[in-house]
Amino acid sequence: MIKKIISPFQKFVKTESLAGILLFGATILAIILANTNLAEWYHDIWQTKLGFSIGPFQLKKPLILWVNDGLMAIFFFLIGLELKRELLAGELNSLKKAGLPVIAAFGGIIVPIILYLLLNHSPETAKGWGIPMATDIAFALAVLMLLGQRIPLSVKVFLTAFAIIDDLAAVLVIAVFYSHQIQISLLLLALVLIILLSWYFHKINFSISLGLIMAVIIWFLFLKSGIHPTIAGVLLAFTIPLKKKIRLKAYIESLQFTTQNLTQNLSTEKSPLLNKDTLQYISYIDDTTSQVRSPLQYLENKLHGFIAYFVLPVFAFANAGISLTNGQDFNINLAKTIAIALFLGKFLGVSIFTLTGLKLKIISLPQNMTFKHIIGIAAISGIGFTMSMFIANLAFAGNNFLIDSAKIGIVAGSLMAGISGYLILRFWK
Repeated sequence: MIKKIISPFQKFVKTESLAGILLFGATILAIILANTNLAEWYHDIWQTKLGFSIGPFQLKKPLILWVNDGLMAIFFFLIGLELKRELLAGELNSLKKAGLPVIAAFGGIIVPIILYLLLNHSPETAKGWGIPMATDIAFALAVLMLLGQRIPLSVKVFLTAFAIIDDLAAVLVIAVFYSHQIQISLLLLALVLIILLSWYFHKINFSISLGLIMAVIIWFLFLKSGIHPTIAGVLLAFTIPLKKKIRLKAYIESLQFTTQNLTQNLSTEKSPLLNKDTLQYISYIDDTTSQVRSPLQYLENKLHGFIAYFVLPVFAFANAGISLTNGQDFNINLAKTIAIALFLGKFLGVSIFTLTGLKLKIISLPQNMTFKHIIGIAAISGIGFTMSMFIANLAFAGNNFLIDSAKIGIVAGSLMAGISGYLILRFWK
């Protein structure tokens, strides 16, 4: 029974870990291309405009924005699914379970922001305070994967839970602080459609095809409303039902009955084509199978591979190409501020808040988790690659000089966090 419960999470960890390796590879490739004779070709690709027009209506954007606004909306949809599952049936569905990751996440959010604001002395870069607040779960779990059996599953669950809370905070920050010139009428229309879609999915029927059509419309309304369209992904995730329509026991009983009838038909089945009765029984199995699955869990499982192996590597490849050999100056102060806020801010925030909570007996550690694990995870939590780069693009939109400077700080801070976390967990006895 325990193996059945654990194995889906282990599969998730394996997927995210491989995603971290792919992210790292895509990042290195982007940096190499941006600093060779192929640099012009690399940058031109992402500025290629793609889209369509129908009469007066036109939607054309550079490829880089299709990645950051379009593909990343799917990533945020997955974040929303994970968050809803954790809140309703996972590690955040009770105060006792949520206490440890919530306190750790709060420390990992507030201290890096404070540290950034204290270290930053330029009004021009003040808007970058949100950059060091989120942990990249794919990279972080990839570091833990390198440690193999030295890391108990409870530590990986803890890291995953508080990284999801980090992501939620980042989503709220993007919606409130990094959205501009909001068109209230379009936003209200999008919210009404989300409410209607949620009602339909929960009260009438869950339909992926209808969901896809409505998702495109709602994404477009968010895009034109001034709220970043990735927020639509998170809100749409909350329309997906968690509960299945029929219980597993009823499904097994119906399956047994159907299989018996199929077995009886087997003796008379000689044609390569199925007869009418057999087709009906198989259709019945298909229908009941779709009803016994949780729509939320089904979509989450289906999307994990696509996000991990395609969306995130493409995002990294599109955004990590920093030119280091063309003589361009960088805002060194911004890069240092972000690196320190990520590396030191996350480390101090997660460790101090968690240890204080334990001292005050507000929270308790899961089985097999020790002081060493807290310090190691606090260090690793400073890997803020994906979400940090995403927020940097929003904070300094239109200013490639500051965006590239921020990316240098993100890469430097994330590297220090990953290496130090690995060394702590590997060699600290």
